[in-house]
Amino acid sequence: MTHLGEATYVLGIEIIRNRERGLLGLSQRGYIEKVLKRFNMSDCAGGSVPMTKGDKMSQSQAPQNDIERRDMQDKPYASLVGSVMYAQVYTRTDIAFPISVLGRFQSNPGQAHWIAGNKVLKYLQRTKDYKLGYRRSQNLELIGYADAD
Repeated sequence: MTHLGEATYVLGIEIIRNRERGLLGLSQRGYIEKVLKRFNMSDCAGGSVPMTKGDKMSQSQAPQNDIERRDMQDKPYASLVGSVMYAQVYTRTDIAFPISVLGRFQSNPGQAHWIAGNKVLKYLQRTKDYKLGYRRSQNLELIGYADAD
């Protein structure tokens, strides 16, 4: 066994420490850049939000005829949702809701679902530098919230 020092990069997550200020940051910038490249979105304009209030996703937007089905055959929708879900699970909780909505349509996605997935990628392009931050505290207090609706 060899001690290689403090971990700085684990499973696609960059670990940033500032011991003087008591800060720890987790970033998936590198992973997000790989995902954007995989879906040819490396040079896209960044989006301001991953999903807006007016975005309605439903099963009625699934392909209705053979032409629409053929159009969606070359779209790696499940791969897009899975790739972005990996980032969401570890450091990007801000995209949890859009990913949960998009995940409902993996069995039969339509063009509207594909466009919504690309909107999430555009948002990640603009926010790829976001980090999940932790601050050292003398009083560790865990607070949780739930919405009963």
